[in-house]
Amino acid sequence: MVGLKDMFGGGGAPGSFLGLPRAEPGAPGADIVIFGADCATPYKSVGPYCAEGPAAMRAGSAAYAGDTAKVNFDLGGPVLLAGVRAIDAGDLSVEPSDPAHNRALIEATTRAVLSTGAVPVLLGGDDSLPIPLLAAYADHSPITILQIDAHIDWRDEVEGERWGLSSTMRRASEMPHVERIIQVGARGVGSARMDALKAAQAWGAHLIPAHELDTDGIERALALIPEDAQVVICFDCDALDPSIMPAVIAPTAGGLTYAQALRLIRGVSKRARIAGFDLVEFMPSNDRDGVGAVLAAQLLTTVLGLIGRQVAASG
Repeated sequence: MVGLKDMFGGGGAPGSFLGLPRAEPGAPGADIVIFGADCATPYKSVGPYCAEGPAAMRAGSAAYAGDTAKVNFDLGGPVLLAGVRAIDAGDLSVEPSDPAHNRALIEATTRAVLSTGAVPVLLGGDDSLPIPLLAAYADHSPITILQIDAHIDWRDEVEGERWGLSSTMRRASEMPHVERIIQVGARGVGSARMDALKAAQAWGAHLIPAHELDTDGIERALALIPEDAQVVICFDCDALDPSIMPAVIAPTAGGLTYAQALRLIRGVSKRARIAGFDLVEFMPSNDRDGVGAVLAAQLLTTVLGLIGRQVAASG
């Protein structure tokens, strides 16, 4: 039987995202470097619940792999502009039992990518991955964080662990190079208590819940981003509504549509520089017939195109 990959002419490097060339993270000449990690600091109670998430997202891109000159109608042009080089550096060798090693490895890899002038794109993997990713920007300050997530992640610790998935933005707020935090998409009931919300508000984080996105929430979020800022976008899969993204640990109604997510990210690209991107909390065991993986791949493909267009415009 002829599959989509055959019909659309898919190809490229086997097993890489979009069939992109494989290379080491610090390889010279790359403009965008994709790499993955299954976990950073998992809680003992849940373990590495998003293991194989990066592999699933790569598989979701397979039908369209191998020709980045094809038109992506989410961009109104080719997937990648001519001359823009994106590579896939594969997955890091992380160990659920050694979170300190995982954090150090993710941070060092991100630093290696940044040292070449490329933009890192991290595939995950659990929600604690952004902490070491963001730490790597210490020599590239200041940065603005746009977190797109169903949860605010401001708990100081959970089960005695301060570097886990519920503390991502709390740890980011303690990094001197983080100038601004804008959080979009919170909804429903999560693990946050009032002390976490008050800590976020006291620091000065800008919180725009999901229910405000149908009015002026997206415009307000974008207006908070200074023009020409360096923005690291931390995108949690559970920001999207579970009707289109089932592959998450705690599905919560009322999430972003694909169109809203694109409108927000596209707006960032018009206003500022996307200096990094992560897509985390993809839980393959909760996916349905690969629907979430294909959606994640589609979103990532468009993000690569937006970053690539910024690269091309900068000359």
